[in-house]
Amino acid sequence: MQIYLYAKSGHTIGLEATKRCAAIANLLKEFNPILCTSDFRAGAFAKDNLEIKKYVNIDVIRNLPNIMQRKDILIYDSNETNEEMRKEMEEFCSLLYEIKNDDIIVDTTLYKKSENSIFEKTLFFGDDDYNNLLLDLLKDSKKFDLNLLMGHYFFLGNEKIFQNHFSNVIDEEEYVQTIQNSKYLLTSSTQTAYESLSCGNFPVLFKREDKSYNDKLISKLNIPVIKYSNIDELINNFESTIKDYPTITNFEIKKLDDMILEVKEKIALFNKLTQL
Repeated sequence: MQIYLYAKSGHTIGLEATKRCAAIANLLKEFNPILCTSDFRAGAFAKDNLEIKKYVNIDVIRNLPNIMQRKDILIYDSNETNEEMRKEMEEFCSLLYEIKNDDIIVDTTLYKKSENSIFEKTLFFGDDDYNNLLLDLLKDSKKFDLNLLMGHYFFLGNEKIFQNHFSNVIDEEEYVQTIQNSKYLLTSSTQTAYESLSCGNFPVLFKREDKSYNDKLISKLNIPVIKYSNIDELINNFESTIKDYPTITNFEIKKLDDMILEVKEKIALFNKLTQL
């Protein structure tokens, strides 16, 4: 019996689902789970940065039965399924779990509180920018006293342009360390904001036009969200917000103890039956 985790990912989607699935995979690492991503580079990022041991590339969730066996366990983070597909998946798998949009899942073994922040202020636009929205924002702008953490899917060569606009450009391979050590983080990624909060830092959100957001959850947590029409307004509003940062409320990483226990019991029963 094998545990699989499927994360919808890619150069126009980003790595938020990959980061959540990697966090769960690490909770189950004693069973050697396999992370399945719909882009090979997402799995490679998880292996290099998020302590994932095994990963494979699966284009779409419907292709999972090509590598899985009946009665395997599946945990997935994707909007690809419908009611009929889910019913088929439930019949195929011994256990099936869907990660919901309002589940706050963070790997607390990676994102721990740091005593001293190395970076005062950092911008993380996101892991993907297929339409070069950040480059468009930066046209004719000045240089900002701000670190920029590169996204995993940013176009090769863009970092040379970004060096003209930011005091420091940080490689995407330093993602975890940068989130740990940035006191104030300006980001469009809710997952990254949660990771920042887990480290005891202070994230500020802005919304990208090509992304969707769980406004109800953001409001419940009281994470500051700033509006902007250009990069100067974005940075100025960020500077104003961190001077009087609000109190974060109701931030609680989802407890997965029941799921982990159920998985362990299912595997133990399977092993017992196969040894008879």
